[in-house]
Amino acid sequence: MSILYLVATPIGNLADISLRALETLRAVDYVASEDTRKTGRLLQHFEIKKPQIAFHEHNEEKAGRRIIELITAGQSVAVVTNAGTPGVSDPGFTLVRRAIEEGLPVTMIPGATAVIMALVLSGLPAHSFTFRGFPPRKSGKRQRFLAVDQDSPHTLIFYESPHRLQGFLQDAIAVYGDRPATLANELTKLYESVQRGSLSELLAFVAANEPRGEYVVVISGSQ
Repeated sequence: MSILYLVATPIGNLADISLRALETLRAVDYVASEDTRKTGRLLQHFEIKKPQIAFHEHNEEKAGRRIIELITAGQSVAVVTNAGTPGVSDPGFTLVRRAIEEGLPVTMIPGATAVIMALVLSGLPAHSFTFRGFPPRKSGKRQRFLAVDQDSPHTLIFYESPHRLQGFLQDAIAVYGDRPATLANELTKLYESVQRGSLSELLAFVAANEPRGEYVVVISGSQ
């Protein structure tokens, strides 16, 4: 059946992949991958052989057209990212929108996403939250980005890279004050860590411990 599947893959521990995800990856005609090498290792681990299409932020427009053409021609395509859920700070959104506009069938195989795991582990209110993804790289733009939610009562969630984490926390304190927060790192992996405390306490922790790997930062909403 010609259909576009968005397939969530493990964010670290391969045992987290779902039976439906494996079933879908075995059944489709093509796998569209953010990184064909990483997806290749995933497929090999589960003894799945499928042709791959490179589909990432730098070729999203061109590769997206090819994927739509394949589905229109009767092929099925599964979109996967390096880890987690396609479309959540990863390629996928524009492709879904295009498929909908073309009247093509789209479905999703749900699974792991670092956003929800970090939120639940934070101990901060999870009934209402705002996910903001990766903030801008430069401090001025980043502070303006953060200020949009300065008075929001919702728990705030961000992704951040290790070499920008310290600057992000400094800007978060400047904009939000010293709120309760959590740093989640290496989720589902061997060295999974969750640090809880005030933003200033987390900043001190990062200054004393070199950050490695991508982080999820969860910050309390305005009280």
